[in-house]
Amino acid sequence: MGKIRMTVGQAIVKFLDNQFVSHDGKVEKFIDGIFTIFGHGIVCGLGQALDENSHGLKVYQGRNEQGMAHVAAGFAKQSNRRRIIPCASSIGPGAANMVTAVADATANNIPLLVFTGDTFATRQPDPVLQQIEQFHDASITTSDAFRPVSKYWDRVYRPEQLMSALLNAMDVLTDPEKTGGVCISLPQDVQGETYEFPDYFFKKRVHRILRTAPDELELNDAIELILSKKKPLVIVGGGARYSEAGEALLRFCEIFNIPLAETQSGKSVIGSSHPLNLGGVGVTGNSAANTIASQADLILGVGTRLTDFTTGSKELFRNPDVDFVLINVSRYHAKKLDAHPLIADAKVVILAITAKLEMTNYRSTYSTQIQEAKKDWEKEMEALTGNSYGEDYNSLIRSKEIGIEEEFIDATGGLITQTAAIGIIRKHIEEDAIIVGASGSLPGDLQRMWTTDTKDSYHMEYGYSCMGYEIAATLGAKLAEPNRSCYGMVGDGSFMMLHSEIATALQEDKKITVLLFDNCGFGCINNLQMSKGIGSLATMFRYRNSETNKQDGKLMTTDFAMIGKGYGMTTFTARTAEELIKALEEAKNIDNSVLIDIKVLPKSMTDGYGSWWHVGIGDSQTNERIKAAYEERIRHLDRARLY
Repeated sequence: MGKIRMTVGQAIVKFLDNQFVSHDGKVEKFIDGIFTIFGHGIVCGLGQALDENSHGLKVYQGRNEQGMAHVAAGFAKQSNRRRIIPCASSIGPGAANMVTAVADATANNIPLLVFTGDTFATRQPDPVLQQIEQFHDASITTSDAFRPVSKYWDRVYRPEQLMSALLNAMDVLTDPEKTGGVCISLPQDVQGETYEFPDYFFKKRVHRILRTAPDELELNDAIELILSKKKPLVIVGGGARYSEAGEALLRFCEIFNIPLAETQSGKSVIGSSHPLNLGGVGVTGNSAANTIASQADLILGVGTRLTDFTTGSKELFRNPDVDFVLINVSRYHAKKLDAHPLIADAKVVILAITAKLEMTNYRSTYSTQIQEAKKDWEKEMEALTGNSYGEDYNSLIRSKEIGIEEEFIDATGGLITQTAAIGIIRKHIEEDAIIVGASGSLPGDLQRMWTTDTKDSYHMEYGYSCMGYEIAATLGAKLAEPNRSCYGMVGDGSFMMLHSEIATALQEDKKITVLLFDNCGFGCINNLQMSKGIGSLATMFRYRNSETNKQDGKLMTTDFAMIGKGYGMTTFTARTAEELIKALEEAKNIDNSVLIDIKVLPKSMTDGYGSWWHVGIGDSQTNERIKAAYEERIRHLDRARLY
C-alpha cells in the first residue's frame, strides 16, 4: 500500500476528480466541477488546493451561495441525477445561505453536495470571525443548521475522518432511494492539515446506479389487483423520469388502454400529444386529468411521492372503490395511501407488469371517456390562450371585482393575460427548448397548459416550491445541456428574491432567456388569501398609504428590463401580445442572455378545475366570506382520505 502526503483540501479535490457513475453500462464522470464563493473559511484550505493542484474540475464563481447551490441542483436534475457540481462556502452567513438550497434538494431527491467552511477544530482563535457562540454547547456552529435538511451530514474534525465522510457522501448521492442534500462541514484549520492518505483512497471509483427488481410475490399481488379493476389511471412522477421509463410506460398504457396523468416532475416523460396523455393532475392539474382521476378505481403511481398537490389533499380520488399501486425505489413513498407497494426501479417494474398482463388479455373498460375529457380541456385551452384585455372570462371578472385591472394598465401599460402569454411562448420558442420554473402561479398554469413532445424539456421544482430557484436552475440546465435553449419562467416576486446568478451565466457565456411575468405582487398567494375571504394584505406590491397607514396605496412598478440591462443582458419589455411575439422571435437569434419583461394582467391565471387544496383556515363569526371558506373546507375534509 502506497501513501500520498497531502492536505485535507488537496485530498478532497483529488477524490472528487476520480468519482464516476455507471447506469445501464454507460460510465460517465460524476463530478463536473465545484461552485464556490470564497471567504476566509474556505479560501485558504480547499481554495488553495483548487488553485495549485492539477485536476479536471471546473471552478465556477457564484454570486449568492443559495443561488449557486440552486444552479448545482438544476444541473443535477437536468442530468437525471448522474452528474453533480458540489458547492463550497465560507463559515457563517456563506454557509447559512445554502441551507434553503439543500432543503430544496432533499425535498426533491436531487443530489447536492455542499462543503461548509467551519470554525477551528482546535478552538484556538475562538470566537473566529462569523462564529456563532452558544454558551450551552461549544460544538454548535452554523453548519449544524444543515442537519435537519440533509440526507447525510458530517463534520471532519481530523484528516482521517475525511475518507469515511466522502465515501458515505458518495453512497447517498448515487443511491436513487437515499439521494438528496449532503453536507460535509470542514473546520478551516483541518482543511490545511497534512496527512498520509492511502493511495487506494484516490483510485477511480465507479458507483453503479442499479435497477432493482420487484419482489415476485408483491408483483403477483399487484397483477391480481389490476385485473380486478376497470378504470385504472397511471400517474407519472419524477421517478419515471430518472429511471428513463417513458417508452416502457407508454407501451404499457397503449397495450392495456390506460390513460396517464403527470405530476410536475413527471411532465415531459411522455409526449403531450399522445392520445392517452391527459396532462397535469391534482391541484395544479387540468380538467381532463382531474375528471378521470376522480372516477378511477385504481391509481398506479410511477415514481411519485403523492404530495398534496398531486392528490388534491387526498380528496381527488373520489371513487369509493379506488385502490393504489405505487412503484417507487423508496419503501417509504411506496407505502403511502395504504397502497400496494412495488419497491423497485420504475422501468423494471413496468416491463415486468406488461409481460404478465399480456398473458391475461387484460384491457381497461374506457371507451370514449378519455377522448371526451381531452376534448373538453382542448376547448378550455383555446379560451385560455386566446384571452386578451376586454374579453369576458373568469380571471378578468375576478380582477374587476377588486378594481386592479384598470389600475395595472394605467401603471404599466400591460394588456396581456398570463395564460395568453404562456400560449404565445409555447408557439414561438424552440420545440425542444427546456423551460424551468418553481413557484407562484406559473407552475399551476404551466402544468395545466404546457405541452411538449421532447423528453426532459419540462424542468419544474415544486417539491419545495422554492422562490429563487428559477433563474439559477435555468443556468444549471444550460450547463447540463449547452446545446439546447433554456428558458427561465419566473414571476416578479421570485425574481426580486434571487437573480444574482445572471452574472455567472454571462461570465460563463451560457445563454439563458429569462421570461419574467410582472403582475406587481405575489399573485398566487394574493389569489389564495382573497379566495378564502381574507383581504389583500401584503401580497400586492403597493406603496404605504399615509391616510390608512396600510400598504394599499398605488401599485409599485419596476423596470425589470433595466435591471437585466444593468447586468449586461439583452432586454425587451412586452406589454401586448404583438410585442411579446416580436421579443421572442428576436431573442432566438441573439447569442447573449436575454430578459423579457412581460407585463401581465393580475388575476389572469388558470382555474382549479375540480381540485381542492387543504389550507388551515379557521372559522369566523364576523367575516361571512371566511366563514363560507371554512365550511367549504369541512365539506371537502368529509370526503378526503385521512391517511
